[in-house]
This record gives sequence, C-alpha cells and structure tokens, in this order.
Amino acid sequence: MPTFSESIAAGGRVVGPKRKDPPIEIVEYDSAWTDIYEEMRIRLAQALGPLALRVEHIGSTSVPGLPAKPVVDIQVSVPDVEDDDAFRGLIESLGFRLRFIEAGHRYFQPPPGRPRTYQIHVCTIGSDWERVHLLFRDYLRAHPQVAYEYGAMKKRLAGQYATDRIQYTDEKGPFITAVLAAAEDWAAETDWAP
Repeated sequence: MPTFSESIAAGGRVVGPKRKDPPIEIVEYDSAWTDIYEEMRIRLAQALGPLALRVEHIGSTSVPGLPAKPVVDIQVSVPDVEDDDAFRGLIESLGFRLRFIEAGHRYFQPPPGRPRTYQIHVCTIGSDWERVHLLFRDYLRAHPQVAYEYGAMKKRLAGQYATDRIQYTDEKGPFITAVLAAAEDWAAETDWAP
C-alpha cells in the first residue's frame, strides 16, 4: 500500500479545493461499525447494480478489536476503475464526492460540512489494490497481536500528528510494509485468496 506522498509522486491528484480536516481521532473499536458498513454496502450495491462486482469492508474499522478513526472504509471492485464515467455519478448520487484519483484507485468522501462516516475506495476487480487491502485486513483479523501493535502505533501517531493527516499516514508506511510481507507468507501457507 503506497503512502499518500508516494501516491502523489506517482501522479495521484486531489480533486476539488483544499480543505481543513478535523484533528485525527483514534477511538476504541465499535461493533456498530459492522452495521454501518452493511447499511452502506446495500446502498452501494443498489446504486451500482452489476458494476459492483464486490463490496467489502476494509481498513481498521473492519478488524474486531482494532482502534480506528471512526470512519468506515468501503472498497468497491468494478470491472475497470479507469472508466470513471461508469460509476462516479452513481456513487456521487449517494452523497459522496470524488476526492482523489490515482492509477488503479478512486477515493470518494462526503463533501465539506457533512459528517465523514464513510469513505469509498473504488478499484478494479482482481487488481493489486483490491488484493492488498483484503490481505491486510484478513491478516490482522487472523493475528490479534499484530492488530494490537498496529492500534497502539496508530494511537501514538495520532497524538504526534493530530493535525497532519499526510504525515500520520506516511508514518504508518514501514509498519504496513512489514505486515504485508508477513501476510504474503501467511497467504502462501494458508492458500488465502481474496
């Protein structure tokens, strides 16, 4: 998973005006996040119809027991993420706005002034983007001690970089890279598949 800075360096771009985000807040795991995800999963599936080949709960809110920002990340896999016209308007009709574009990934969030309960990530079915995010989630679910270490690090970084989301995200990079290396070994040993 590339850091935000790496994504920008590789040609990723922010869509829309610069915005001031609230400080980063990491809260204890909330089992209601599963219900919140399910509610939006249904809405996305209905809006996108057959374009939504897979809709998954990803990110920290998808891992039981893991502290997280109280924002549910949802990954939608479509036939071709580069065909923005096929899905952008449908997702925006649910109250989201395209916020970031990079090769293989589109990121949507609510517009300014609306609560950020959800974030939507769109990728191509069978892509590396899809696989890596599902592998990271499943590895943390299967390894609670690693999830605990990740949660502790996120709390520490949120304390250090509460108003700098880019630095907060980038500082997590080495830990995520190490976990993904272990997760690849685990995937091979267990025949994990997305």
